[in-house]
Amino acid sequence: MTHVHTLVTNARFVLTCDEQRTTLENAAVAINDGRIVAVGDIVDFTADHTIDATGCIVLPGLINLHTHLPMTLLRGVAENVDLQGFLERVWAEEARIMGPEGTFLGARLGALEALLGGTTTALDMYFHPEAAHRGAVEVGMRHAIGPVFFDFPGPDGLEWSERIELTRSWPQTLDDIGGPHVPRYLMPHSPLIVNPEHLLQINELAREIDARVNTHTSENDKENADTIAAHGDRPTALLRDSGLLDDRITLAHCVRLNDDDRAAIASADASIAHNPGSNLKLASGAMDLVGYRDEGITVGLGTDGCSSSNDLDMFAVLRLSANLARLVHHDPAAISAEDIVRAATIDGARALGMVDRIGSIEVGKEADLIIVDTAVPHLTPLHDPFTALVYAAGRSDVRDVFVAGEQVIADRRPTKVNLVEVMEAARAHVEGHDVDDNS
Repeated sequence: MTHVHTLVTNARFVLTCDEQRTTLENAAVAINDGRIVAVGDIVDFTADHTIDATGCIVLPGLINLHTHLPMTLLRGVAENVDLQGFLERVWAEEARIMGPEGTFLGARLGALEALLGGTTTALDMYFHPEAAHRGAVEVGMRHAIGPVFFDFPGPDGLEWSERIELTRSWPQTLDDIGGPHVPRYLMPHSPLIVNPEHLLQINELAREIDARVNTHTSENDKENADTIAAHGDRPTALLRDSGLLDDRITLAHCVRLNDDDRAAIASADASIAHNPGSNLKLASGAMDLVGYRDEGITVGLGTDGCSSSNDLDMFAVLRLSANLARLVHHDPAAISAEDIVRAATIDGARALGMVDRIGSIEVGKEADLIIVDTAVPHLTPLHDPFTALVYAAGRSDVRDVFVAGEQVIADRRPTKVNLVEVMEAARAHVEGHDVDDNS
């Protein structure tokens, strides 16, 4: 008889999202010391905690490959504008309200919203990264973030030399805060806002501290035009020439790539974060998810921040991604529901350089998994679990969430923080700064 910490039993489906695309029925998952130790028809196991998943779908935790969690505090303050109008409006509000305290409170609230909706990992981008990381980790999220770079002081008011200093201390900062394992990251905002000389410096810094890189790229046509006017080339080419375009980098958006951009990204084994909700809301365009995948580019899914997409709902992203891919290709069979779920799980893990740790339910991997309750009218009857997740399920159907083996959501309630206190603290901070609403 094998004894483990946690045993999830009687799952109607376990969607492993492994390389063999294994789907198990009437299966169990055993967790011990934060890792998955058995999957399938488990017998002769006892556990400290047994969770009955009868009728439920168990799958890897969703990975939000591009977001700005602290912007929960700015939800709805930049409506009916394009990308450039959005940035102008939001940066002004950020400088006023999003100091370290606001960043901590917003990240904590955002991480809680995300976890309740089944997102276990987020690749976040925000200034005051230490405060954001503390907030997300407190709630229990696996949270990847790092210093953000602008040529100018930016909403956080840091000079370039101060950003360099923050970068060199970042590995120790991550160690001090703790939390589930994440790679180190550096985050140039975009090749428009970070000039070629500074991109070269960021490449050197990333290699110095063994960090990965996250940036915005070709989000709309005006960004491409402005980048060419300011720096003489397209964003992807500038990243390539700086040495940043390789398998360490995740490029957010990539709505307006040309053939050369696509070929360079595929050749470099770089990854893309697809944010359909934000791209549609800002009228930036429709990214070619299927085309990029066919060219060998790893594409994960993201929500973007709450100021542009207004929520952190990865189930909405699943549905938008699937339907938009069909529309772009005028083909109702352009992409399968299973491939959409894989984009939000194993493909996201691959983009993060964490495919050996998370993204699938396999023995030896860290136990990041979610339990989706199907005992609801909109999931009855249940013919195919992938189709149900992409086209019918919602974040309110997520019942239980584990990150690195720790149950951080139990029966739709957080286990590490007080839900009411998190919301009230965020609300009080915003009300104290009198943020305008122009929606």
